[in-house]
Amino acid sequence: MQIDNSKPLIITGNSLGGSVATLFTISLLEKFNFSNTKRPLCITFGSPLIGDEGLQETISKYAAWNSCFLHVVSDQDPVPKVLINGYKPFGTFLLCSELGCSCLEDPQTILELLMAAYIGSPENQDPHKIFESYGTFVEHLNRKVLCKDTTDHESSIDWTTTPLRAGIITKLAAIGLVRSQPLQNVDINIIIAKTEKGEKKMAILNKQAFDPTRGLNEIKVYMAYLEQYKKLSKDRGIGYYDRYKLENRIGMTTTDMDLLKFKKSLTCYWEEMVDQAEKRPQTVGHSLRTRSLFGGTNYRRMIEPLDIAEYYNKGLKDYINNGRSKQYIQLEQWLKETEKPSSIPNELKKQNVVSSLTEDSCFWAHVEEALISCKLLSSEESSDEEKDSAKKELVEFEKYVFDLMKNYAVSSEIFLPGSSFMKWWGEYREITGASYSSSLTNLLKNDNNYKAYANGSLEFPLNFV
Repeated sequence: MQIDNSKPLIITGNSLGGSVATLFTISLLEKFNFSNTKRPLCITFGSPLIGDEGLQETISKYAAWNSCFLHVVSDQDPVPKVLINGYKPFGTFLLCSELGCSCLEDPQTILELLMAAYIGSPENQDPHKIFESYGTFVEHLNRKVLCKDTTDHESSIDWTTTPLRAGIITKLAAIGLVRSQPLQNVDINIIIAKTEKGEKKMAILNKQAFDPTRGLNEIKVYMAYLEQYKKLSKDRGIGYYDRYKLENRIGMTTTDMDLLKFKKSLTCYWEEMVDQAEKRPQTVGHSLRTRSLFGGTNYRRMIEPLDIAEYYNKGLKDYINNGRSKQYIQLEQWLKETEKPSSIPNELKKQNVVSSLTEDSCFWAHVEEALISCKLLSSEESSDEEKDSAKKELVEFEKYVFDLMKNYAVSSEIFLPGSSFMKWWGEYREITGASYSSSLTNLLKNDNNYKAYANGSLEFPLNFV
């Protein structure tokens, strides 16, 4: 089954059919990844509650899932109150009466109002008439953007009433709970107080649930340590990727234990950040605030090379398809959705290339795969088919590196003597021979180009040949 992203997917049902629609929508959310496609919208009319507190908490925890459910309930419909004991609501509820409608999200408040709204409703209602009333509600909603408050609840509001309480009273009036004649066994003041308490609790939880900037200053301290590690590695002529790869292979020294601790803390932070951002309903490209996305991009470009080093130290292959963590993939995707690609490097990138991080955080995985291809070409045990494939991959790698260099998108540290990239270049130069010529190899054969690139003054041919 495939989801057509060109049209909105709306699942709907009335009464027990609404329960089926809800369960079907939950199954869709479980089976399909809607991070890059439109999520389904489930609209039910007079549906009974389904699921216990466990299901309600699970779905409410994922705000993106919770936002997929809209339950329309009439004050004359007895079905939604059939399964109230032991069952918990989730999603958004639109409670309707002949006076108007109120929109609610707090589960406990919804339960309280469902009970209160139906205490005074007549029994033995004609189900067909109730079903027709939902059409009337939808018609009214479609016609009216602004609704004049015509309900009789002025006595409940005076100049001392807070805006929150006044709004709650207006909501309750719209579903017939604030009337000149009190409902039997219903204390409206208790209802108002409970609703106000629930609204405040909901606001606090929403505020606390996802704050992308919380902890960002502490994370900056960890990143500063990594920057220092990177600088000291460069002074050794090896680069931080290859230094970490070597130290990881032989076992970290005591002085580098902080590096592992900070690396782990950074990863835990951004794993949680990405997970929380995915749970919230967001427009494409706005899953993280700009400040957080900038921090996430720096984290990805600094830390992912270290994960790549660990991966290839284990003798594994094809990191990009088999070893890449979810947070790196998602952070890169969000950056692509917000960043406008440019084929021409700006002057600032040229000036900062000596200290900048490589834009493609998988660069070193490409280098490792290129080294593997060189081994295949050099090995007498490789078949002709394997050698042909390796040649094609190496030409693609050449073009990939040339495009990065042309856009000043790769750090000048790749030209350090102890770099894995320079190791690849030495092996590749020996394999291809002095007569081989291409845009990249012609640049790499001249050592002066390394300094020119670091200074931002290297001139590139227009196209790769």
